[in-house]
Amino acid sequence: MRSYTSVINVHKKNNVRSRVVTQLLYGDTFKKLKKAKKWIKIKNDKDNYKGYIKNKSFLHNQKNTHKICCVSATLYSKPSIKYKIKKKLSFGSKIKVLEKKDKFYKFDHFWIKKNDLEKINLIRKDPFRNIKKFVNTKYKWGGKHFGGVDCSGLIQLFLNYNNKFCPRDTKDQIKYFKKKIKLNNMRKNDLIFWKGHVAVVISKSELIHAYGPLKKVVVMPIKTTIDKIYKTANLKIIGIRRVG
Repeated sequence: MRSYTSVINVHKKNNVRSRVVTQLLYGDTFKKLKKAKKWIKIKNDKDNYKGYIKNKSFLHNQKNTHKICCVSATLYSKPSIKYKIKKKLSFGSKIKVLEKKDKFYKFDHFWIKKNDLEKINLIRKDPFRNIKKFVNTKYKWGGKHFGGVDCSGLIQLFLNYNNKFCPRDTKDQIKYFKKKIKLNNMRKNDLIFWKGHVAVVISKSELIHAYGPLKKVVVMPIKTTIDKIYKTANLKIIGIRRVG
C-alpha cells in the first residue's frame, strides 16, 4: 500500500498519545502487518521500520517517476499559479507524472511545478547537497517533514532521496555505516554520533543537525557543538562514520 496524504504519523503504539516514532511521506509504501481496532501495524518498505498508523483507505503501489526536490512544494488544482491550493508535499515525496503542460506536471488529482521535481532515479555525487535548505526547520521527534524533522530523520531523508539505504534511528545508523573515522580525519559528509543524536559534517569547521535544545535545524561550528553537548547533556562522541 502507499500513502496518499502529505504526511502520516507513525506511532509506537496504537493510540494517539503514543510517541510518534517516524512519518510516512506522500508515495511511501508499506506493508500491513495486522489490524488493531482503528489502527494498523505497518512495516515501511524503505527501511523496514514498524509502527502504528490510523486505519484509512490507502492506494495501491505504483511506479513513481519523480521526487520532490525542494523543502516543500505547493500544489495546484489546475496548471496555473492562479489555482494554488493549501496542500503541499515535502522533500523526498514521490509521485507518478501522468501529464505535462507548460511548466506543470500532473499527478493523481493535482498539478505541481516542474522545477520542484527531479527524476526518481537521479543520484547525486553529494548526497547531502542542499541540506542547508532545511536550516530553521522546526525540530520534531519522529519528524521527516517540512513541518518538523529530528536528527536521524534529516540524515535518512537525504540518503533515501539519493537512493541510498539508511536506517531510521541513530542507534541503527551508527551500526549500519561501518567505516570508522577519527575526529582529526573528518571530512565533508561524515556523520558524527552521540548517544541518541547525529549530525553531518558540511565543511572543515561546521556541521548541520536537527538540534532539540534549539528546537530547529541549525548550522554550528563542530568544536562548539562537541563542547556544548558535553556541557549540557554530559555526552561524548561515540563514533564518526563515513557514508560509503
